[in-house]
Amino acid sequence: MYTSSPAILTRSSPSTLTFDGYSGNIRIALVPGSDPKYMAILDRFSSAYPVSGEAVFTKPFTLEYKWEKYGRGDLLMLAHPLHLQLLSNATVLEDFKYKSIDGDLVGIVGNLWELKSHNISVTWHSIGGVKQASYPEIVSALRRDVKALSSTPITTESSYFYGKLVARAARLALIAEEVDCLDVIPAIRKYLADAIEPWLGGTLRGNGFLYDPKWGGLVTQQGSTDRGADFGFGVYNDHHFHLGYFVYGISVLAKIDHAWGSKYKPQAYSLAADFINMGNQSNSNYPRLRCFDLYKLHSWAGGLAEFGDGRDQESTSEAVNAYYSAALMGLAYGDTNFFDSGSMLTALEIQAAQMWWHVREGDTLYEEEFTKENRIVGILWANKRDSGLWFAPPEAKEMRLGIQLLPISPITEILFSDDGFAKEIVEWALPALSREGVEEGWEGFVYALQGIYDKDGASKKIKSLKGFDDGNSLTNLLWWIHSRNLGSQ
Repeated sequence: MYTSSPAILTRSSPSTLTFDGYSGNIRIALVPGSDPKYMAILDRFSSAYPVSGEAVFTKPFTLEYKWEKYGRGDLLMLAHPLHLQLLSNATVLEDFKYKSIDGDLVGIVGNLWELKSHNISVTWHSIGGVKQASYPEIVSALRRDVKALSSTPITTESSYFYGKLVARAARLALIAEEVDCLDVIPAIRKYLADAIEPWLGGTLRGNGFLYDPKWGGLVTQQGSTDRGADFGFGVYNDHHFHLGYFVYGISVLAKIDHAWGSKYKPQAYSLAADFINMGNQSNSNYPRLRCFDLYKLHSWAGGLAEFGDGRDQESTSEAVNAYYSAALMGLAYGDTNFFDSGSMLTALEIQAAQMWWHVREGDTLYEEEFTKENRIVGILWANKRDSGLWFAPPEAKEMRLGIQLLPISPITEILFSDDGFAKEIVEWALPALSREGVEEGWEGFVYALQGIYDKDGASKKIKSLKGFDDGNSLTNLLWWIHSRNLGSQ
């Protein structure tokens, strides 16, 4: 315990210390293992203490923590493993560590931290491209999927499942561009416009987006009266998940139809600002980065509800999709700042997922018992790691893999860029497919990851599927397989 001026303490009971007329600051520090070397370090930096901190995006893929301190000398703070991976300045005290559920928290000396994330490539289409010899197979599936759009109107009123269907159709448009099948794009454009406009114009029968001035955000009509509707969207659960799908669809439609994009730009930016407002005065209707935690460097999906284990996030891939979609909106509207912000948050969300959700064989971040049994976290809570999902038990490994993979798009290439880990998680999940009642939609995601290292084997399995996740399609899976640059072409 450190005090800013002399203090007289008396022990009034075995567990109580009493100050006698003290005025000043009191700081208390836990000494790891009661080790004297840690006590010496704490003593050395005890004269300076932080009173505030600010997280500032200074340039592309760079985030700075600016700490304001009082007192003399240098400031000692703690950094988690992802901070250490990204830190480009300040002094690291490698031997000064505290244990935490997130990994070792290590001492950092300095008033300014500069964190540099990976410079990821945000693109509309696959990074490596699709060889022309593969076009016919993809085009054949594409024509069937586009034809089905007109005969299968959207009947759900759920903001989540509706958004997934919008994004699924938008994927078809971008794949059509990539495989030079442009004649199907007008039909997709019409489908997207007919599907999206009712949400932007407030004319959707049964649901819609409303602005909530109390909490400064969008809620759904159903969610405004039923806290369980739309997975709790009305109490601010999963906002980046739901809206990310809509933003993806809007971005694609704005790309292929500039006039439509211009007409609905205010509504488009309003949907995105709900979860990616960077704090600009023009977006004062929304809080800054509603879901994203600027210290943890990933999002939380929980809203206003309280849980015993704190905040939580299940699907990292849908979080990645949200910020990726925002970056695409920046591309569609030629907004460099929006593109840079979306790209930076996408990169951070990816690196956080790879750090805390992806569990590799031999990793030491988590205890050996957990690492041995799990290749991926189901739900990450502030105070625990869960093997189960909100909607499935731990043994449903194909669902756990799928919820951390969907939706499949070009950014998936970066999220799962480690071929070795892809093989680990697929081999871990494959036995679960022998359970009774496994849905083909979830199988498709397992085979998609298999395609990273076994293109031919995965391709055969994908072509045998009869059903797909509501946000996925045979076209999208074939595009994914044929844009993997492994195996035979």
